[in-house]
Amino acid sequence: MNIIVTSLFVQDQDKALAFYTETLGFVKKHDIPLGKFRWIAVVSPENPDGTELLLEPNDHPAAKSYQSKIASEGIPATMFGVADIHAEHQRLLDLGVKFTMKPTNMGESIIAVFDDTCGNLIQIVQQ
Repeated sequence: MNIIVTSLFVQDQDKALAFYTETLGFVKKHDIPLGKFRWIAVVSPENPDGTELLLEPNDHPAAKSYQSKIASEGIPATMFGVADIHAEHQRLLDLGVKFTMKPTNMGESIIAVFDDTCGNLIQIVQQ
């Protein structure tokens, strides 16, 4: 069994698509109209046939509540792996990304957390 798609609730699909592609460097794989929303999925450029990240609208009240609550508690919605966290941290800072946690050694991993501008905290990790 493989994970083929995972979802991330976003407040604005257009804004999220721009952030995840232009700032983070993911590649748009799908952008399919579905009524008033779209099926927007991005992938890592290093693995275009790998797991897709679905930028899911948080239109449902339960989704809004979940997203708001975990963000307000400082809980990242998802985690991305990076080869060099210090270089990635600096690259993202240079692009104006706001971090809530700078790279921090957590034993076997170094983690950092940033705001994706779409209602989520995102953790990056170097192992």
